[in-house]
Amino acid sequence: MEFLILGFLTGLSLILAVGAQNIFVIEQGLKKQYVFLVCLICSLSDLILIFLGIFLFEFFRNLFTHKIELIFNILLFIFLIYFVISKVRTNYDNFDIDPYKTEISLKNIIIKTLGFTYLNPHVYSDTVFFLGNFSKNFLISQKYYFGIGASIASFLFFFSLGYLSKLSSKYLKSTKTWKIINIFIITFMSILAFYVLLDILNLKNRIF
Repeated sequence: MEFLILGFLTGLSLILAVGAQNIFVIEQGLKKQYVFLVCLICSLSDLILIFLGIFLFEFFRNLFTHKIELIFNILLFIFLIYFVISKVRTNYDNFDIDPYKTEISLKNIIIKTLGFTYLNPHVYSDTVFFLGNFSKNFLISQKYYFGIGASIASFLFFFSLGYLSKLSSKYLKSTKTWKIINIFIITFMSILAFYVLLDILNLKNRIF
């Protein structure tokens, strides 16, 4: 159960950020256009990429030596530090949400949602690289729980964002609200970075 919670918190920390995809989901919620479909595509895409990352690392697990594992952990640590620094520097003042834009067709909404999802490089670094690398030493059962937890966070986030956007639009546009969310992200990811650093030091002692 602890790996389910860990996956949920880690997935939530990665997804809780103002980006093009999230703004698009908010906009569709404000316009009441294909909200369920947009949220479903975003959530299912995350689920696929999360488990792809987790089991790609499981597949190549036997090829990992301590030196390769050390390199991956260093890259993971750098990514985490970069992630935290970028969140510290992020300015949430620039929103572009227009609820009065004309309605688009079902075909266009699917293409647009897939574009916002799969053309976003961060979705791969967050789901495939980060979650896969972070969970590489878990047991198979733990990987499943971790992946399910991260996927639940994704479904919960996107559907909440889509269906509550109209009701809470004034709060979602508030810089103060997003800064509070940002503090949670920075804190949690900093703790993860600390544990990865400890792992790096342990591996370094084993190798050298």
